[in-house]
Amino acid sequence: MNKRRTIAAINEKVERGEAVVMTADELCNRVRSGEEVSFEDVDVVTSATCGVKSGTYAVLSFKVAERDEFERAERVFLNGVPAFPGPCPNERLGIIDAIVYGTSRRDERYGGGHLFRDLVSHEEIEVLVETVEGKTIETTTNLDKIPFARLSSTRNAFRNYNAFVNPEPNEVASIFSVSKFEGAFKGLTFSGCGELNPLEKDPFLDTVGIGTRILMNGAEGFVIGAGTRSSAEKPNLMGIADMHAMQPEYVGGFRTSAGPEVWNSWAVPIPIVNERVLETAKRLDEEIKLSVLDVHTRLPVGEITYADVWRDSSVRFDVHKCIECEECQVASICPMDAFDGLAKEVNADLCCNCGACVLSCQGGAFYCELGTVTLSGRQIPVTLRQSDRKRALKLAVMLKKLILERDFTLSVPVSRL
Repeated sequence: MNKRRTIAAINEKVERGEAVVMTADELCNRVRSGEEVSFEDVDVVTSATCGVKSGTYAVLSFKVAERDEFERAERVFLNGVPAFPGPCPNERLGIIDAIVYGTSRRDERYGGGHLFRDLVSHEEIEVLVETVEGKTIETTTNLDKIPFARLSSTRNAFRNYNAFVNPEPNEVASIFSVSKFEGAFKGLTFSGCGELNPLEKDPFLDTVGIGTRILMNGAEGFVIGAGTRSSAEKPNLMGIADMHAMQPEYVGGFRTSAGPEVWNSWAVPIPIVNERVLETAKRLDEEIKLSVLDVHTRLPVGEITYADVWRDSSVRFDVHKCIECEECQVASICPMDAFDGLAKEVNADLCCNCGACVLSCQGGAFYCELGTVTLSGRQIPVTLRQSDRKRALKLAVMLKKLILERDFTLSVPVSRL
């Protein structure tokens, strides 16, 4: 008989201090060690994903001028990043509503994701408004002066993602590489946190639905629906959260050879409401397929597993091995600007453990076991990870702590996806 429990019953156990909450990492490590984990042994599994998520945008509303100073905004730029004014015209109120895509860009080094991090870090932002009358209004603002600031998504938190290779001999600019993607089959890049991914823990959406409470970049938010291109095989989610409560280390810009992308993070509680959810929550990297696609056609050329690519979550730096190159390749290629070549320091809040530094450092001062995969008889090195499993685990631990301390209540979805 399939054992069941309700989310309400789990919340009651949390209130009594009796609930057992495990991170996805803790659960999977127990399974990997051969331990039998039964339905009675766990009530909630906290999952998380952190990485490049193109389908992310911000909705902002704030004052830029006094009443009747202009009729309405026609164009808006925030730190040089173009925003879309409206949909509300806010005629003559001196207020603008604006939607900013995470993939919009000021230039090749600064885009919407960088802007989001600057906002969440409470940095001063330059605002330029071009009005329908031909006026130009220039001012500054920061998150404390923006009463409405929400980060949302068209599609985030895919059940699993993809890996990419370039089968062609010529290199190509791509959002899936930080330098031009070399061919043929000289490297493999991938996204997804494997056994930590929320929808790998609940692929049948037994517990995740409209109204599910989540953490987005450390701030409490909600699932608002299925994302674009969501399917039964590869579901993904739309979500929303208030930027005022977000933590900057979980959001930002990520430079690729095709321009800036946006970095975003989710943590999702998976209540163990039945045995089917427990069994999917226990699935390991070795059981989770990772499709390898041709970066040109986006069509499959092979299949591996997340165990083939997730061998070491952390990138480490040994300052003693630095050979002090005249021009530091790591500083120039790092997609998050996390390394200061002059100070020889890594900014841990920016570093996303992508591994780009490991292959570009001429002195071998950066180390991580990125691994090599076998695909159609070829040995292909992993050259870039566009997800940060180390930070995802940190988020899963944060969510576990919030639940146990009764600062985060599991929500019952108002509708299934």
